[in-house]
Amino acid sequence: MSEQLKQQQHQARQQRLKAQVDAAVARANIEKGLLLVLTGNGKGKSTAGFGTVARAVGHGLTAAVVQFIKGSWDCGERNLLQQHGVEFAVMATGFTWDTQDRAGDIAAAELVWQEAERFLADDSIDLVLLDELTYMLTFHYLPLERIEQALLNRPPKQHVVITGRACHRRLIELADTVSEVQVVKHAFDAGVKAQRGLDW
Repeated sequence: MSEQLKQQQHQARQQRLKAQVDAAVARANIEKGLLLVLTGNGKGKSTAGFGTVARAVGHGLTAAVVQFIKGSWDCGERNLLQQHGVEFAVMATGFTWDTQDRAGDIAAAELVWQEAERFLADDSIDLVLLDELTYMLTFHYLPLERIEQALLNRPPKQHVVITGRACHRRLIELADTVSEVQVVKHAFDAGVKAQRGLDW
């Protein structure tokens, strides 16, 4: 087959693809606040959530972040995004296997969820990241109905990103977009420790 014929076939395929994409773009005319869920057992859910926050801020939108199951240690994303006006509410208790204090964890979850409710009621905030919220339901620290109510009653143009493993099916049903991150390999399993600037 000649190079000229290959080029013609390639061009014809790309023209058909362009027509399909253009038609899909033309059909997508709804504008609303989206609920995104990033779940699954793989690494990168919080990273993707923070990437979405960075993208929003880069376009001049306002954002707020609520971090569940996080300690008081240094957080690269927080260090950067707070400099650009992103407000953070951090549970700051660390992992539940470290605290081993159910009552204390529930009290901390309640306090930080009050901040989340404030963000979710504020129509001046364009995007809210609820980082690792899913664990609050898995461990029964927060009631599902209260989370659903805050999500359903948020300002109509406000976007929300939820991250964490084993997302509750009711939140998945509410979501507009759901992505599942799967494990193929993880350096930690080979004995490599979490590293500053890459993992946190």
